[in-house]
Amino acid sequence: QVQLVESGGGLVQAGGSLRLSCAASGSIFSINAMGWYRQAPGKQRELVAAITAGGSTNYADSVKGRFTISGDNAKNTVYLQMNSLKPEDTAVYYCNADLRRSSWSRPSRYWGQGTQVTVSS
Repeated sequence: QVQLVESGGGLVQAGGSLRLSCAASGSIFSINAMGWYRQAPGKQRELVAAITAGGSTNYADSVKGRFTISGDNAKNTVYLQMNSLKPEDTAVYYCNADLRRSSWSRPSRYWGQGTQVTVSS
């Protein structure tokens, strides 16, 4: 079993900050990458930011310069620091991990349960 547990969502005013955390636990051999996606009502889920085990990062254009993704490989944890939040950042944020459960298994993707981020104007 693999679990991704997210925390840190909530309600914040526009211009404020939030920090999301996601910890992966269970039967994990290695993690290739972790990331954050979000889904607003009536919209498709979209990539927000991702980070590889080697530290390479990727951001959606809409969050560049405002959000920062970081990771702690020893703790199998990824963080998303969100600054200068806008009402359009309101969504359910999902943690994602691309990982292997054993040395002989192929990478698989796992998802967290999601955490609500609401930005008021």
